[in-house]
Amino acid sequence: MGAKPAYRDRPAAEVGILDALVDRADEGMTVLELRAAVDTDIDRIESALAALKDDGLIVVNDENGTVRIHPADEVVPDPTADVDPEDPSLLDVLRDRLGL
Repeated sequence: MGAKPAYRDRPAAEVGILDALVDRADEGMTVLELRAAVDTDIDRIESALAALKDDGLIVVNDENGTVRIHPADEVVPDPTADVDPEDPSLLDVLRDRLGL
């Protein structure tokens, strides 16, 4: 799903982290899991996490001795808000192109 479009103008490492966290918003991720999910070195991940935390875009929790990182609620898009009833579906577009 990825982060809301409003947060996509940030550096690539930050966007990658936000996208990974939004995909696993309920359970959150550890730094090790983020390292595996985001294609960048650990120093950039560390800097990106610090910037995201300073901006209030991530929440860090200690859950049973394991540090888990979650996206802030404002970063997670509403899955039902993406569907615009005015937008044609893929099937509608194909029907129009094929003249059906």
